[in-house]
Amino acid sequence: MPPRRLDPRTILVGTLRGAPSLVFGVPVVLAWSQREGVSPLSLLIGMAVLLVIAFISAWVRWRTFTYQILPGEVVIARGLIKRTRRSIPVERIQDVSINRGPLSRLIGIAEVRIETGAGEADEGRLVSVSLSEAHRLREVLRQIRTRSGPVETTVGDREVASEVKLFGMGFARLLFSGLFNFSLVWLVAVFGLLQYLEQWPGYGWDRLLEAVGMAEQALRTHVSQTVILVAAGGAVALGLLAGVAQTVLRNFGFTLTYGEGRFRYRRGLLTRTEVVVAKRQIQLGLTERGIVSGLLGWAAFKVQTLAGSDHASGRQELAPFATSPELASILACTGLPHFDRSGLRAVSKWHGLVALVGFVLLPLVCIVAAMRFFPTAGFLLLAMPVPLGIALLRRHRHRYALAASSVQVTRGVLVHRAWTVPYGNVQAITVRRGPIQRLLGVATVRIDTAGGSGINGPHVHDIADNRTGAFVSDLIARVEALDKAAAPGGPGR
Repeated sequence: MPPRRLDPRTILVGTLRGAPSLVFGVPVVLAWSQREGVSPLSLLIGMAVLLVIAFISAWVRWRTFTYQILPGEVVIARGLIKRTRRSIPVERIQDVSINRGPLSRLIGIAEVRIETGAGEADEGRLVSVSLSEAHRLREVLRQIRTRSGPVETTVGDREVASEVKLFGMGFARLLFSGLFNFSLVWLVAVFGLLQYLEQWPGYGWDRLLEAVGMAEQALRTHVSQTVILVAAGGAVALGLLAGVAQTVLRNFGFTLTYGEGRFRYRRGLLTRTEVVVAKRQIQLGLTERGIVSGLLGWAAFKVQTLAGSDHASGRQELAPFATSPELASILACTGLPHFDRSGLRAVSKWHGLVALVGFVLLPLVCIVAAMRFFPTAGFLLLAMPVPLGIALLRRHRHRYALAASSVQVTRGVLVHRAWTVPYGNVQAITVRRGPIQRLLGVATVRIDTAGGSGINGPHVHDIADNRTGAFVSDLIARVEALDKAAAPGGPGR
Protein backbone atom coordinates (compact mmCIF):
# COMPACT_ATOMS: atom_id res chain seq x y z
CA MET A 1 0.00 0.00 0.00
CA PRO A 2 1.22 3.56 -0.63
CA PRO A 3 2.03 5.85 2.30
CA ARG A 4 -1.06 7.03 4.16
CA ARG A 5 -1.80 9.74 6.67
CA LEU A 6 -3.83 9.40 9.81
CA ASP A 7 -7.50 10.21 9.81
CA PRO A 8 -8.07 13.99 9.36
CA ARG A 9 -10.08 13.97 12.58
CA THR A 10 -6.71 13.56 14.29
CA ILE A 11 -6.36 17.35 14.01
CA LEU A 12 -9.54 17.87 16.02
CA VAL A 13 -8.52 15.30 18.62
CA GLY A 14 -5.05 16.82 19.02
CA THR A 15 -6.54 20.27 19.49
CA LEU A 16 -9.21 19.21 21.99
CA ARG A 17 -6.76 17.21 24.10
CA GLY A 18 -4.89 20.40 24.87
CA ALA A 19 -8.05 22.43 25.50
CA PRO A 20 -8.83 21.21 29.07
CA SER A 21 -5.60 22.69 30.41
CA LEU A 22 -6.69 26.07 29.04
CA VAL A 23 -10.22 25.75 30.43
CA PHE A 24 -9.10 24.71 33.92
CA GLY A 25 -6.60 27.55 33.97
CA VAL A 26 -9.21 30.24 33.31
CA PRO A 27 -10.21 30.86 37.00
CA VAL A 28 -6.59 31.10 38.12
CA VAL A 29 -5.66 33.48 35.32
CA LEU A 30 -8.74 35.63 35.96
CA ALA A 31 -7.86 35.88 39.66
CA TRP A 32 -4.33 36.95 38.80
CA SER A 33 -5.53 39.45 36.19
CA GLN A 34 -7.64 41.38 38.68
CA ARG A 35 -4.51 42.30 40.61
CA GLU A 36 -2.50 43.13 37.49
CA GLY A 37 -5.17 45.20 35.80
CA VAL A 38 -5.60 42.95 32.76
CA SER A 39 -9.12 42.82 31.33
CA PRO A 40 -10.87 39.45 31.00
CA LEU A 41 -11.46 40.15 27.30
CA SER A 42 -7.73 40.42 26.67
CA LEU A 43 -7.17 37.15 28.45
CA LEU A 44 -9.88 35.40 26.43
CA ILE A 45 -8.33 36.70 23.22
CA GLY A 46 -4.95 35.42 24.36
CA MET A 47 -6.37 31.98 25.09
CA ALA A 48 -8.09 31.96 21.70
CA VAL A 49 -4.71 32.63 20.11
CA LEU A 50 -3.24 29.73 22.08
CA LEU A 51 -6.07 27.51 20.86
CA VAL A 52 -5.32 28.49 17.26
CA ILE A 53 -1.65 27.68 17.84
CA ALA A 54 -2.66 24.28 19.23
CA PHE A 55 -4.76 23.68 16.11
CA ILE A 56 -1.89 24.58 13.78
CA SER A 57 0.49 22.36 15.76
CA ALA A 58 -1.95 19.45 15.51
CA TRP A 59 -2.31 20.02 11.76
CA VAL A 60 1.48 20.01 11.27
CA ARG A 61 1.81 16.74 13.22
CA TRP A 62 -0.94 15.17 11.12
CA ARG A 63 0.50 16.48 7.83
CA THR A 64 4.01 15.18 8.52
CA PHE A 65 2.98 11.71 9.82
CA THR A 66 2.66 8.81 7.38
CA TYR A 67 2.54 5.02 7.67
CA GLN A 68 3.02 2.36 5.04
CA ILE A 69 2.74 -1.44 4.90
CA LEU A 70 5.36 -3.06 2.67
CA PRO A 71 5.76 -6.81 2.00
CA GLY A 72 8.19 -7.34 4.87
CA GLU A 73 7.92 -4.28 7.06
CA VAL A 74 5.78 -1.47 8.43
CA VAL A 75 7.28 1.99 7.90
CA ILE A 76 6.29 4.96 10.07
CA ALA A 77 7.66 8.42 9.20
CA ARG A 78 7.13 11.59 11.21
CA GLY A 79 8.57 15.00 11.93
CA LEU A 80 8.94 18.35 10.15
CA ILE A 81 12.32 19.74 11.18
CA LYS A 82 13.69 16.49 12.53
CA ARG A 83 12.43 13.79 10.20
CA THR A 84 12.46 10.21 11.53
CA ARG A 85 11.67 7.00 9.70
CA ARG A 86 11.08 3.82 11.70
CA SER A 87 10.93 0.42 10.03
CA ILE A 88 9.32 -2.47 11.93
CA PRO A 89 10.01 -5.92 10.40
CA VAL A 90 6.80 -7.91 10.10
CA GLU A 91 8.33 -10.97 11.77
CA ARG A 92 8.89 -8.91 14.95
CA ILE A 93 5.22 -7.94 15.27
CA GLN A 94 3.70 -9.84 18.17
CA ASP A 95 0.35 -8.13 18.62
CA VAL A 96 -1.85 -5.42 17.14
CA SER A 97 -4.25 -3.84 19.65
CA ILE A 98 -7.07 -1.32 19.17
CA ASN A 99 -7.92 1.26 21.85
CA ARG A 100 -10.84 3.70 21.83
CA GLY A 101 -11.24 6.47 24.37
CA PRO A 102 -14.45 8.44 24.99
CA LEU A 103 -13.62 11.11 22.42
CA SER A 104 -12.46 8.52 19.88
CA ARG A 105 -15.70 6.55 20.24
CA LEU A 106 -17.72 9.73 19.88
CA ILE A 107 -16.23 10.69 16.53
CA GLY A 108 -15.61 7.15 15.24
CA ILE A 109 -11.84 6.71 15.31
CA ALA A 110 -9.43 4.37 17.09
CA GLU A 111 -5.81 4.06 18.19
CA VAL A 112 -3.74 1.20 16.76
CA ARG A 113 -0.67 -0.07 18.59
CA ILE A 114 1.78 -2.39 16.87
CA GLU A 115 3.61 -4.21 19.64
CA THR A 116 6.90 -6.04 19.25
CA GLY A 117 9.20 -8.07 21.47
CA ALA A 118 11.04 -4.87 22.38
CA GLY A 119 8.11 -3.80 24.54
CA GLU A 120 8.35 -0.12 23.56
CA ALA A 121 4.92 1.48 23.83
CA ASP A 122 5.51 3.98 21.00
CA GLU A 123 7.40 1.71 18.61
CA GLY A 124 4.38 1.45 16.32
CA ARG A 125 1.54 3.75 17.37
CA LEU A 126 -1.09 5.22 15.09
CA VAL A 127 -2.93 7.62 17.37
CA SER A 128 -6.11 7.89 15.30
CA VAL A 129 -7.39 6.11 12.23
CA SER A 130 -10.94 5.27 11.25
CA LEU A 131 -12.42 2.22 12.96
CA SER A 132 -12.68 0.30 9.69
CA GLU A 133 -9.05 1.15 8.88
CA ALA A 134 -7.96 -0.06 12.34
CA HIS A 135 -9.57 -3.48 11.83
CA ARG A 136 -8.24 -3.66 8.26
CA LEU A 137 -4.68 -2.93 9.41
CA ARG A 138 -4.85 -5.63 12.05
CA GLU A 139 -6.12 -8.26 9.64
CA VAL A 140 -3.62 -7.31 6.92
CA LEU A 141 -0.70 -7.48 9.34
CA ARG A 142 -1.96 -10.78 10.72
CA GLN A 143 -2.21 -12.23 7.22
CA ILE A 144 1.30 -11.09 6.31
CA ARG A 145 2.67 -12.32 9.65
CA THR A 146 1.21 -15.81 9.36
CA ARG A 147 1.85 -16.08 5.59
CA SER A 148 -1.51 -17.79 5.29
CA GLY A 149 -4.45 -17.42 2.95
CA PRO A 150 -7.38 -15.07 3.37
CA VAL A 151 -8.22 -14.29 6.95
CA GLU A 152 -11.77 -13.73 8.12
CA THR A 153 -12.14 -10.09 9.07
CA THR A 154 -13.82 -8.38 11.95
CA VAL A 155 -16.20 -5.50 11.35
CA GLY A 156 -17.01 -3.07 14.16
CA ASP A 157 -17.59 -4.86 17.44
CA ARG A 158 -18.81 -8.14 15.94
CA GLU A 159 -16.89 -11.23 16.95
CA VAL A 160 -15.09 -13.40 14.42
CA ALA A 161 -17.41 -16.28 13.55
CA SER A 162 -14.86 -18.95 14.39
CA GLU A 163 -14.22 -17.62 17.90
CA VAL A 164 -15.93 -19.04 20.97
CA LYS A 165 -16.63 -17.19 24.18
CA LEU A 166 -14.46 -18.39 27.07
CA PHE A 167 -15.24 -15.86 29.77
CA GLY A 168 -17.40 -12.83 30.47
CA MET A 169 -18.25 -10.57 33.39
CA GLY A 170 -21.85 -9.63 34.05
CA PHE A 171 -22.72 -6.40 35.79
CA ALA A 172 -23.40 -8.11 39.14
CA ARG A 173 -19.97 -9.75 39.15
CA LEU A 174 -18.40 -6.48 38.03
CA LEU A 175 -19.83 -4.64 41.03
CA PHE A 176 -18.87 -7.47 43.38
CA SER A 177 -15.27 -7.52 42.13
CA GLY A 178 -15.04 -3.75 42.65
CA LEU A 179 -15.60 -4.22 46.39
CA PHE A 180 -12.16 -5.88 46.60
CA ASN A 181 -10.42 -2.95 44.87
CA PHE A 182 -10.55 -0.62 47.85
CA SER A 183 -9.14 2.77 46.86
CA LEU A 184 -8.44 6.01 48.71
CA VAL A 185 -7.62 7.97 45.57
CA TRP A 186 -10.61 10.23 46.30
CA LEU A 187 -8.91 11.41 49.51
CA VAL A 188 -5.87 12.54 47.55
CA ALA A 189 -8.14 14.32 45.07
CA VAL A 190 -10.05 16.14 47.83
CA PHE A 191 -6.91 17.31 49.65
CA GLY A 192 -5.36 18.36 46.36
CA LEU A 193 -8.48 20.34 45.47
CA LEU A 194 -8.48 22.11 48.84
CA GLN A 195 -4.82 23.01 48.47
CA TYR A 196 -5.57 24.32 44.98
CA LEU A 197 -8.51 26.41 46.17
CA GLU A 198 -6.33 28.07 48.80
CA GLN A 199 -4.31 29.61 45.98
CA TRP A 200 -7.37 31.34 44.49
CA PRO A 201 -7.81 34.88 45.91
CA GLY A 202 -11.24 36.47 45.91
CA TYR A 203 -14.37 34.84 44.50
CA GLY A 204 -15.57 34.03 48.06
CA TRP A 205 -13.12 31.17 48.65
CA ASP A 206 -11.62 32.86 51.70
CA ARG A 207 -15.02 32.88 53.42
CA LEU A 208 -15.62 29.28 52.47
CA LEU A 209 -12.27 28.13 53.83
CA GLU A 210 -12.82 30.19 56.98
CA ALA A 211 -16.17 28.48 57.49
CA VAL A 212 -14.58 25.10 57.03
CA GLY A 213 -11.91 25.99 59.62
CA MET A 214 -14.57 27.08 62.13
CA ALA A 215 -16.49 23.86 61.59
CA GLU A 216 -13.32 21.85 62.10
CA GLN A 217 -12.59 23.67 65.40
CA ALA A 218 -16.16 23.09 66.64
CA LEU A 219 -15.88 19.43 65.73
CA ARG A 220 -12.72 19.03 67.79
CA THR A 221 -14.52 20.29 70.91
CA HIS A 222 -17.25 17.68 70.50
CA VAL A 223 -15.18 14.78 69.17
CA SER A 224 -16.03 11.39 70.59
CA GLN A 225 -15.53 7.73 69.87
CA THR A 226 -18.81 7.64 67.99
CA VAL A 227 -17.74 10.50 65.74
CA ILE A 228 -14.43 8.78 65.01
CA LEU A 229 -16.18 5.52 64.15
CA VAL A 230 -18.67 7.31 61.89
CA ALA A 231 -15.82 9.16 60.13
CA ALA A 232 -13.86 5.92 59.69
CA GLY A 233 -16.96 4.18 58.35
CA GLY A 234 -17.53 7.00 55.90
CA ALA A 235 -13.92 6.78 54.70
CA VAL A 236 -14.26 3.02 54.17
CA ALA A 237 -17.56 3.47 52.31
CA LEU A 238 -16.06 6.10 50.02
CA GLY A 239 -13.01 3.91 49.47
CA LEU A 240 -15.24 1.00 48.44
CA LEU A 241 -17.24 3.27 46.17
CA ALA A 242 -14.06 4.53 44.50
CA GLY A 243 -12.88 0.94 43.98
CA VAL A 244 -16.19 -0.05 42.40
CA ALA A 245 -16.12 3.01 40.13
CA GLN A 246 -12.58 2.26 38.94
CA THR A 247 -13.45 -1.38 38.30
CA VAL A 248 -16.57 -0.51 36.31
CA LEU A 249 -14.69 2.01 34.19
CA ARG A 250 -11.92 -0.48 33.46
CA ASN A 251 -13.70 -3.84 33.07
CA PHE A 252 -17.20 -2.92 31.93
CA GLY A 253 -18.43 -5.41 29.34
CA PHE A 254 -15.35 -7.65 29.69
CA THR A 255 -15.52 -10.52 27.18
CA LEU A 256 -12.84 -13.08 26.30
CA THR A 257 -13.08 -15.17 23.14
CA TYR A 258 -10.75 -17.72 21.54
CA GLY A 259 -10.33 -19.02 18.02
CA GLU A 260 -7.71 -19.79 15.40
CA GLY A 261 -4.89 -19.77 17.94
CA ARG A 262 -5.58 -16.32 19.40
CA PHE A 263 -7.40 -14.77 22.34
CA ARG A 264 -9.40 -11.57 22.02
CA TYR A 265 -10.69 -9.53 24.93
CA ARG A 266 -12.76 -6.34 25.02
CA ARG A 267 -13.40 -4.13 28.02
CA GLY A 268 -13.93 -0.56 29.21
CA LEU A 269 -16.81 1.87 29.73
CA LEU A 270 -15.36 5.22 28.68
CA THR A 271 -12.19 3.90 27.01
CA ARG A 272 -13.11 0.80 25.01
CA THR A 273 -10.12 -1.51 24.53
CA GLU A 274 -9.83 -4.52 22.23
CA VAL A 275 -6.67 -6.62 22.41
CA VAL A 276 -5.68 -9.75 20.49
CA VAL A 277 -3.17 -12.13 22.12
CA ALA A 278 -1.60 -14.82 19.93
CA LYS A 279 -1.31 -18.15 21.71
CA ARG A 280 2.16 -18.81 20.33
CA GLN A 281 3.46 -15.59 21.92
CA ILE A 282 2.45 -16.46 25.50
CA GLN A 283 5.54 -16.87 27.68
CA LEU A 284 4.10 -17.54 31.13
CA GLY A 285 0.90 -17.61 33.14
CA LEU A 286 0.21 -15.71 36.35
CA THR A 287 -2.68 -16.31 38.76
CA GLU A 288 -3.37 -13.63 41.37
CA ARG A 289 -5.57 -14.12 44.44
CA GLY A 290 -6.42 -11.38 46.91
CA ILE A 291 -6.20 -12.04 50.63
CA VAL A 292 -10.03 -11.95 50.95
CA SER A 293 -11.29 -12.67 47.43
CA GLY A 294 -8.90 -15.63 47.20
CA LEU A 295 -10.48 -17.24 50.27
CA LEU A 296 -13.86 -16.85 48.56
CA GLY A 297 -12.61 -18.65 45.46
CA TRP A 298 -11.97 -15.74 43.10
CA ALA A 299 -8.77 -15.04 41.16
CA ALA A 300 -7.36 -13.13 38.19
CA PHE A 301 -5.41 -14.76 35.37
CA LYS A 302 -2.78 -12.93 33.32
CA VAL A 303 -0.29 -13.92 30.66
CA GLN A 304 2.96 -12.34 29.59
CA THR A 305 3.71 -12.18 25.88
CA LEU A 306 6.73 -11.37 23.81
CA ALA A 307 5.28 -7.91 23.22
CA GLY A 308 4.92 -7.11 26.91
CA SER A 309 7.09 -7.04 29.98
CA ASP A 310 6.85 -8.41 33.49
CA HIS A 311 5.71 -5.02 34.74
CA ALA A 312 2.01 -4.98 35.62
CA SER A 313 1.23 -2.84 32.56
CA GLY A 314 2.97 -5.33 30.26
CA ARG A 315 0.78 -8.31 31.16
CA GLN A 316 -2.44 -9.19 29.36
CA GLU A 317 -5.32 -9.87 31.73
CA LEU A 318 -7.43 -12.66 30.26
CA ALA A 319 -9.71 -12.99 33.30
CA PRO A 320 -9.94 -10.19 35.94
CA PHE A 321 -12.26 -12.01 38.37
CA ALA A 322 -12.97 -15.68 37.75
CA THR A 323 -13.68 -18.95 39.52
CA SER A 324 -11.33 -21.96 39.49
CA PRO A 325 -13.34 -23.87 36.80
CA GLU A 326 -13.32 -20.79 34.56
CA LEU A 327 -9.56 -20.39 35.03
CA ALA A 328 -9.02 -24.08 34.20
CA SER A 329 -10.79 -23.74 30.83
CA ILE A 330 -8.78 -20.63 29.94
CA LEU A 331 -5.51 -22.25 31.04
CA ALA A 332 -6.25 -25.29 28.88
CA CYS A 333 -6.60 -23.06 25.79
CA THR A 334 -3.30 -21.29 26.48
CA GLY A 335 -1.41 -24.59 26.46
CA LEU A 336 0.41 -23.67 29.66
CA PRO A 337 1.13 -26.49 32.15
CA HIS A 338 -1.22 -26.95 35.07
CA PHE A 339 0.05 -25.50 38.35
CA ASP A 340 0.93 -28.36 40.71
CA ARG A 341 1.31 -27.34 44.36
CA SER A 342 2.30 -30.79 45.61
CA GLY A 343 6.00 -30.37 44.78
CA LEU A 344 6.49 -26.84 46.13
CA ARG A 345 9.22 -26.24 48.67
CA ALA A 346 9.85 -23.27 50.95
CA VAL A 347 12.76 -20.86 50.62
CA SER A 348 15.34 -20.32 53.38
CA LYS A 349 14.19 -19.39 56.87
CA TRP A 350 16.28 -16.22 56.54
CA HIS A 351 13.72 -14.91 54.07
CA GLY A 352 11.56 -13.90 57.02
CA LEU A 353 14.43 -12.00 58.65
CA VAL A 354 15.15 -10.10 55.42
CA ALA A 355 11.46 -9.21 55.25
CA LEU A 356 11.49 -7.96 58.86
CA VAL A 357 14.40 -5.66 58.06
CA GLY A 358 12.82 -4.27 54.90
CA PHE A 359 9.18 -4.10 55.97
CA VAL A 360 9.45 -3.30 59.68
CA LEU A 361 12.86 -2.09 60.85
CA LEU A 362 13.59 0.44 58.10
CA PRO A 363 10.08 2.02 58.14
CA LEU A 364 10.24 2.15 61.93
CA VAL A 365 13.53 4.05 61.85
CA CYS A 366 12.11 6.49 59.29
CA ILE A 367 8.99 7.12 61.38
CA VAL A 368 10.98 7.72 64.57
CA ALA A 369 13.26 10.14 62.70
CA ALA A 370 10.27 11.97 61.22
CA MET A 371 8.66 12.34 64.66
CA ARG A 372 11.44 14.69 65.73
CA PHE A 373 10.27 17.22 63.14
CA PHE A 374 6.60 16.20 62.69
CA PRO A 375 5.18 14.73 65.91
CA THR A 376 1.98 13.73 64.13
CA ALA A 377 4.01 11.16 62.17
CA GLY A 378 3.71 9.00 65.28
CA PHE A 379 0.22 8.02 64.16
CA LEU A 380 1.91 5.89 61.47
CA LEU A 381 3.02 3.54 64.24
CA LEU A 382 -0.60 2.39 64.49
CA ALA A 383 -0.25 0.84 61.04
CA MET A 384 2.95 -1.10 61.82
CA PRO A 385 1.11 -4.37 62.63
CA VAL A 386 0.26 -4.66 58.94
CA PRO A 387 3.87 -4.79 57.61
CA LEU A 388 4.80 -6.93 60.61
CA GLY A 389 2.18 -9.49 59.65
CA ILE A 390 3.31 -9.38 56.01
CA ALA A 391 6.93 -9.98 57.01
CA LEU A 392 6.02 -12.96 59.20
CA LEU A 393 3.92 -14.59 56.45
CA ARG A 394 6.21 -13.97 53.48
CA ARG A 395 8.26 -17.15 53.83
CA HIS A 396 5.15 -19.30 54.20
CA ARG A 397 3.74 -17.91 50.92
CA HIS A 398 7.00 -17.98 48.94
CA ARG A 399 7.65 -21.43 47.42
CA TYR A 400 9.10 -22.89 44.24
CA ALA A 401 9.37 -26.16 42.30
CA LEU A 402 10.63 -27.69 39.07
CA ALA A 403 7.61 -29.56 37.72
CA ALA A 404 7.50 -31.95 34.79
CA SER A 405 7.32 -29.26 32.10
CA SER A 406 7.59 -25.90 33.87
CA VAL A 407 9.17 -23.96 36.71
CA GLN A 408 6.57 -22.86 39.25
CA VAL A 409 6.86 -20.06 41.81
CA THR A 410 4.44 -18.62 44.39
CA ARG A 411 4.93 -15.34 46.25
CA GLY A 412 2.96 -12.59 48.01
CA VAL A 413 0.81 -12.08 51.11
CA LEU A 414 -1.83 -9.42 50.43
CA VAL A 415 -1.95 -10.58 46.80
CA HIS A 416 -0.82 -14.18 46.36
CA ARG A 417 0.78 -14.78 42.96
CA ALA A 418 1.49 -18.10 41.27
CA TRP A 419 3.66 -18.24 38.13
CA THR A 420 4.04 -21.15 35.74
CA VAL A 421 6.83 -20.83 33.13
CA PRO A 422 7.36 -23.59 30.53
CA TYR A 423 11.01 -24.59 30.30
CA GLY A 424 11.06 -23.73 26.62
CA ASN A 425 10.31 -20.08 27.43
CA VAL A 426 13.09 -19.56 29.99
CA GLN A 427 15.44 -17.03 28.42
CA ALA A 428 17.94 -16.23 31.19
CA ILE A 429 18.82 -17.41 34.70
CA THR A 430 20.68 -15.04 37.00
CA VAL A 431 21.97 -15.61 40.53
CA ARG A 432 22.30 -12.48 42.68
CA ARG A 433 23.46 -11.93 46.26
CA GLY A 434 23.11 -8.62 48.08
CA PRO A 435 25.21 -7.61 51.11
CA ILE A 436 22.71 -8.98 53.62
CA GLN A 437 22.19 -12.13 51.54
CA ARG A 438 25.93 -12.82 51.44
CA LEU A 439 26.04 -12.43 55.21
CA LEU A 440 23.14 -14.85 55.67
CA GLY A 441 24.28 -17.33 53.02
CA VAL A 442 21.30 -17.01 50.67
CA ALA A 443 20.77 -15.93 47.06
CA THR A 444 18.08 -14.79 44.63
CA VAL A 445 17.54 -16.72 41.40
CA ARG A 446 16.01 -14.52 38.67
CA ILE A 447 14.13 -16.38 35.96
CA ASP A 448 13.54 -14.19 32.90
CA THR A 449 11.62 -14.87 29.70
CA ALA A 450 11.92 -13.20 26.31
CA GLY A 451 8.97 -10.96 27.20
CA GLY A 452 10.35 -9.38 30.36
CA SER A 453 13.21 -9.14 32.81
CA GLY A 454 12.28 -7.08 35.85
CA ILE A 455 11.67 -7.33 39.57
CA ASN A 456 8.08 -8.54 39.19
CA GLY A 457 8.94 -11.76 37.41
CA PRO A 458 8.83 -15.37 38.66
CA HIS A 459 12.00 -15.01 40.70
CA VAL A 460 12.93 -17.08 43.75
CA HIS A 461 14.29 -15.02 46.66
CA ASP A 462 16.57 -16.18 49.46
CA ILE A 463 17.43 -19.76 48.53
CA ALA A 464 20.10 -21.26 50.75
CA ASP A 465 23.51 -21.35 49.07
CA ASN A 466 23.76 -25.13 49.44
CA ARG A 467 20.57 -25.47 47.36
CA THR A 468 21.08 -22.68 44.84
CA GLY A 469 23.64 -24.52 42.71
CA ALA A 470 21.57 -27.68 42.44
CA PHE A 471 18.40 -25.75 41.61
CA VAL A 472 20.06 -23.69 38.88
CA SER A 473 21.87 -26.70 37.39
CA ASP A 474 18.69 -28.75 37.29
CA LEU A 475 16.76 -25.88 35.68
CA ILE A 476 19.45 -25.33 33.02
CA ALA A 477 19.55 -29.06 32.27
CA ARG A 478 15.79 -29.17 31.72
CA VAL A 479 15.88 -26.11 29.45
CA GLU A 480 18.77 -27.52 27.38
CA ALA A 481 17.14 -30.92 27.11
CA LEU A 482 14.00 -29.32 25.73
CA ASP A 483 16.02 -27.22 23.27
CA LYS A 484 17.85 -30.29 22.00
CA ALA A 485 14.59 -32.17 21.58
CA ALA A 486 13.12 -29.30 19.58
CA ALA A 487 16.22 -28.83 17.37
CA PRO A 488 16.17 -30.25 13.80
CA GLY A 489 17.31 -33.85 13.90
CA GLY A 490 16.92 -33.97 17.69
CA PRO A 491 15.20 -36.71 19.65
CA GLY A 492 11.88 -34.93 19.39
CA ARG A 493 11.94 -34.84 15.59
